[in-house]
This record gives sequence, structure tokens and C-alpha cells, in this order.
Amino acid sequence: MDKSKKSILSFIVISLLLAIMFVIAVNTGSLSVSIGKLFKGLFVSYDADVATIYDLRFSRIFISILAGAAIAVSGVLFQAVLKNPLADPGIIGISSGAAFVAVLITAAAPNLFFLTPIFAFFGGVIAFFMVYLLSWKGGLSPLRIILTGVAVNSLFTGISSAFNSMSGGDRTGVASIVEANITQKTWDDVHTLLPYVIAGLILAILFAGECNLLSLEDKTARGLGVNVNRTRIVISLIAVLLASIATAIAGAISFLGLIVPHIGRIFVGSDHKKLIPFSAIAGAFTFLTADTIGRTIAAPNEVSAAVIMSVIGGPFFILLLRRSKKYGN
Repeated sequence: MDKSKKSILSFIVISLLLAIMFVIAVNTGSLSVSIGKLFKGLFVSYDADVATIYDLRFSRIFISILAGAAIAVSGVLFQAVLKNPLADPGIIGISSGAAFVAVLITAAAPNLFFLTPIFAFFGGVIAFFMVYLLSWKGGLSPLRIILTGVAVNSLFTGISSAFNSMSGGDRTGVASIVEANITQKTWDDVHTLLPYVIAGLILAILFAGECNLLSLEDKTARGLGVNVNRTRIVISLIAVLLASIATAIAGAISFLGLIVPHIGRIFVGSDHKKLIPFSAIAGAFTFLTADTIGRTIAAPNEVSAAVIMSVIGGPFFILLLRRSKKYGN
């Protein structure tokens, strides 16, 4: 099978998997309906069961889809900018920086709820530049980026946990961000997240060509007329935006932005014009799957999707690290 047909088939398969997981997520719980009844209840006539599912589950499902897409694409962009296949907004501290500011706003100024993604974005920018500057030593070493990111991540995670303790563990506020728990998320959260994610994904797709050029040596890219430093900064800000807005609503999720891009490269290759949209769909599917597993694995109790991703992503990260000889320097 040639690459073009493989890419088309991969897009079809991942889209079908997302649709199937959507139906499974809708019917996961004490109340379930058929596809026909769901469609009729949503678009034709009122149905009490469908209305209940719509109010309780749909907002959570859409948050999982939007946040998963945003985090996965953010991982693609960071890996392109840093030329580091191990880069992930959760691992290198971007998500924890955004989460810290989101926690701060939630605890100190809850009336600014709808502006939380904007404040979280500034927190993500601060974390990114901390990692970038602290790991710079005559150039950027992939290993130094990871180690510095882990330290920055620990710093912001610790401070956020302290705020969580001082807030009394309010699950609908600070704790939901710290623990990446989306149990009580509502349609207000969806409406807050939606425009930022759409804007970020559109910008990411528009800069897909520049991401391809950044994969070349800097001298080669400059020879093609690319302002490498400016392009790197712009794409970094898009990546921070996507990671931060997802974190502001869904909490800090690690490894999603690491796993999905690698899977994407297997199926559609390294061309970012294909990799970015594929990663968006695959990220939505992966996060929705993790959240659905978390809802069922210990029912009636729940396990956060962040925990599910850590259990899966930790070994995946170790495997990548062991297989990448150049990171041993």
C-alpha cells in the first residue's frame, strides 16, 4: 500500500474509532440508549433519558475531545520546535505552569472564570521560557530540555498542590484542575474551551509547512528564506496556547502529547500537514478513551483520565528513552 492510500485509510479508521468511542462514552453509566433513540431525542422529539444523558455526559465528552485534540497537537508542535521527539507539554512543565495560574485564578478570583484560559496561557508561556532559558547552554540539548522540564514541572505541581490543600479540596474548583478531574464540568466549560481550541488548531494547521521546515537544519531553513527564530517563537506560542487552554479546563495531562504524535508518524508519516490533523483526531480519541476507562474501571468510583494516561505513558516514555541512543549524551 502506498503512503497516500495508507494516510487516507488511517484518517478513516481513526475517525470511525472516535465515532464509536463517542457512542460508547454516551452509553457508559447507569443509563444507556440506542443510537436511534439518541438521534431522535437530540434532533426530533424530547426524550427524558436522552435529555439526562445530554446534561450529564455530553459536556464531559466534548471536553475530553477538545482537550485531547489540543494537547496532542501541542505535543506535535513542541516536538517540531525543540527537535526533540520526547517533548510533551506535560513532561516539560508547560501544563503544570498553566495549571498553577489557573489554580491561582480559581482560588483567588473565581469571578474571572471565563478568562481562566487566557491567564493559563501566560502561565504556560512563563513555564516554557523558564525551560528554554534554563536548558540553554550553547544550544539546546534534548536531554537538558527533559531534565529542566521535569524540574519546572515539579516546582509548579508542588505549588498547585499547596493551593489545593489551602482551598479545602473543592473538587469543582482548584482540585479539579490539580487532579485533572472533569467529573463536574458543565456546558459553560465547553463554551469556554471551544473557541480557543478551534483558533489554536487552525493556527497549527496554517503553520504546518513551517513545522516541516524546522525539521531541517537551521542553516538549511534560513537558506530557504525562513526566519528560524521568529518561526520557532510563533509556533511555540501556538503550542503553549493549546496546552494551556486544555489544562485550564481539564487539568494537567502528561504523556498524551508524547504518545499520539509518535503513533501518528507511524500511520501518516512526518509531514505536519497530515500529522497535525491526524493527531487532533487521535488525541481526541485517546483522551476520550482514557476518561471512559476511568469512569468504568473502578465504578462507582472514578479514576482520573490523567492517571490512566500516566499508567500508559510512563512505560511508553521509558521505551522511547531507551531506544533513542542520542539522548544518552
